[in-house]
Amino acid sequence: MQLPVMPPVAPMLAKPVAGIPAPDSVAGRLVYEPKWDGFRCIVFRDGDEVVLGSRNEKPLTRYFPEVVEAVLEQLPPRCVVDGEIVVRTGDRLDFGALQQRIHPADSRVRRLAAETPASFVAFDLLALGDDDLLREPFARRRSLLEEALHGIDGPVHLTRISRDEDEAARWFEQFEGAGLDGLVCKLLDSAYQPDKRVMLKVKHARTADCVVAGWRAHKQPGPDGAPVVGSLMLGLYDDEGALQSVGVSASFTMARRAELVQELAPYTLTDDDEHPWAAWREAEAHEGQRLPGAVSRWSAGKTLDWNPVRPELVVEVGYDAMEGTRFRHTTQFKRWRPDREPRSCTYEQLERPVRYDLDDVLGG
Repeated sequence: MQLPVMPPVAPMLAKPVAGIPAPDSVAGRLVYEPKWDGFRCIVFRDGDEVVLGSRNEKPLTRYFPEVVEAVLEQLPPRCVVDGEIVVRTGDRLDFGALQQRIHPADSRVRRLAAETPASFVAFDLLALGDDDLLREPFARRRSLLEEALHGIDGPVHLTRISRDEDEAARWFEQFEGAGLDGLVCKLLDSAYQPDKRVMLKVKHARTADCVVAGWRAHKQPGPDGAPVVGSLMLGLYDDEGALQSVGVSASFTMARRAELVQELAPYTLTDDDEHPWAAWREAEAHEGQRLPGAVSRWSAGKTLDWNPVRPELVVEVGYDAMEGTRFRHTTQFKRWRPDREPRSCTYEQLERPVRYDLDDVLGG
């Protein structure tokens, strides 16, 4: 492979902002794009050779043979394109299905490539033919990308773009229903700067009141050698009244971790107490209910031990998105809610994004 921009390349990154910035709020002109919920990928193609580079600069090539085929069919013969690998289920993106694609067994990779095929959404052009475009302004890179991908109709897609703040606001509200993650804001006159946070991103931020049903110890003990809280284990009640494990809250200082142990101590289970997740060590119990402590898929044979407490404490946490019935990422501790009854902490409180047809987003 001989390209003007060679792998590996660390992709250009974005820093978070609280709201949608106006087009003229920073130096230069801002434009808006949907933020795709997938694996960041820089595609390198030189004739029949294709490399799919990841955010950590390790190749994704072997995990997505169908994307390699799409690149060979739809991208220019010699190019370097920045974008996102996504998997759709029905009318929305499915990050869980995408995660399953990273597997060491080639037979499983091939099977999943047929069962849950991935697509590539292009949003920047780093090189075309013999031309290195890294120092070119984004406006020119985008124009060349539009020309290069003119007429394609999946599984390679060209992301939408807009200079209209009102349209971006509509995307931010509507596109979440198709599984997208927010907005990315780019400067039209900006060069491509690998591994630099020169773009802006706007993500959804929400709060929820959850039941604290247990805690896991931090990998480092406290100053006195005693265990301290690594993460609070959160639950929500479903329609059948079962407390489902929905995720954790884990960002604390070491001093706060020690304080949490003391705050949780009065809720320690006694021999007479029952716990809704008492059956977590039984494999069958995990089949019909979200329980913590299952065998880790990343560390074979290792169980994720935890310390159950009586499910009587309610905490308000910040979160960005749900993945099925669980929080997509670690939540942020906001405050205790002594005014809330644990049984009132149900899925009904969660904001449900309006459903949106993913074909409309991809076809824009």
